[in-house]
Amino acid sequence: MTTKAGFVAVIGAPNAGKSTLTNRLVGAKVSIVTQKVQTTRFPVRGVAMAGEAQIVLLDTPGIFTPRRRLDRAMVRSAWAGADDADAVVHLVDVQAELAVQDGSAKGADKRGVEDVQTIIEALQKSGKMVILALNKIDGVKRERLLSVSQALFETGVYSEAFMISALDGNGVEDLRARLAELMPEGPWLYPEDQTADIPARLLAAELTREKLYLRVHEELPYAASVETTAFEEKKDGSVRIEQTVYVEREGQRAIIIGANGQTLKWIGQKSREELAELFERKVHLFLHVRVRETWAEERETYAGMGLDFDV
Repeated sequence: MTTKAGFVAVIGAPNAGKSTLTNRLVGAKVSIVTQKVQTTRFPVRGVAMAGEAQIVLLDTPGIFTPRRRLDRAMVRSAWAGADDADAVVHLVDVQAELAVQDGSAKGADKRGVEDVQTIIEALQKSGKMVILALNKIDGVKRERLLSVSQALFETGVYSEAFMISALDGNGVEDLRARLAELMPEGPWLYPEDQTADIPARLLAAELTREKLYLRVHEELPYAASVETTAFEEKKDGSVRIEQTVYVEREGQRAIIIGANGQTLKWIGQKSREELAELFERKVHLFLHVRVRETWAEERETYAGMGLDFDV
């Protein structure tokens, strides 16, 4: 049996569907998925199997025009993932591209299309050829898909194209099979049943952050961070997890706690349920909310997420 193993970087604008595609390829949840753009802050290694090939997926942060230090660190992390990979998939939200063409685009769509152009320009300078994956094809007529695909192909940075829906899996098997072909021969890098290479403490924090954004995404634009401060395995087989949610202002703390603590209770309950399923054991989860105005400018915040502080 000849085994293959390699790395695939999934790059794209924020909210193109990278985390959804990573989870779909792996067949398990390894990356958080919310309607809030820019929720993936560091590359998550998901491990997908395709026959004798092991595909290690780098789900990179969205590539966009950075404004803050945290933004710059995330963008650098995304490009580093692409530079080191055996294959690169550029995921493009076709719905946003069509909305801009039609004149019906909202601000997020326009920014997304601008970010696609930024990525293409960087790829042109690097001379790197990548795979184009047009995502969110549901309900779009074939001729419209082909017109977007052709326009993007004329930029000269794509070797081939796939039409997919990461959400329902349409076209994803073809993409997985192609990625498997591109992996170099060699031993598997992870055990066959392992789906991710991310420390349990970090994964637990990410899951809670996902629930936080699902609940308060309108009121809280990127002003929160979650840190697992204690992770203790108990004698009865259960696990006790303590987490601190850091926000920049007192008003944000009030939003997360909610009236009579109901919002924080909901976040904790949803996170606890999913962590119990993920770790296959009972989870005791304790959440604290603290104001730390400078969390997004502290070196240890970046170290904990595997990001470069000095950008």
